[in-house]
Amino acid sequence: VGGSLVAVSWAIKIFGFPSQIKKIKKNKSTKGISKVMFYLTFLSYILGSTYAILKDDWVYMATQFVGVFVAGYLSYYIFLYRNEDE
Repeated sequence: VGGSLVAVSWAIKIFGFPSQIKKIKKNKSTKGISKVMFYLTFLSYILGSTYAILKDDWVYMATQFVGVFVAGYLSYYIFLYRNEDE
């Protein structure tokens, strides 16, 4: 079960988040993107990573650490190209 969790979690982060990053970089706009959702996702991965460290759970760490990196990268681009008029 742990291996499946890691595989599915990484698939979301490898295929889902990069498509959003490409869209933002290409358009230089965050129009149509829920900024709050991605900022909360980033915070969720940070908290999940902290929990995994405290519990010494390597499977959960593997799913959360990649999320921190990818969601953080996406959050950076959302902040960089945020639409001032929204």
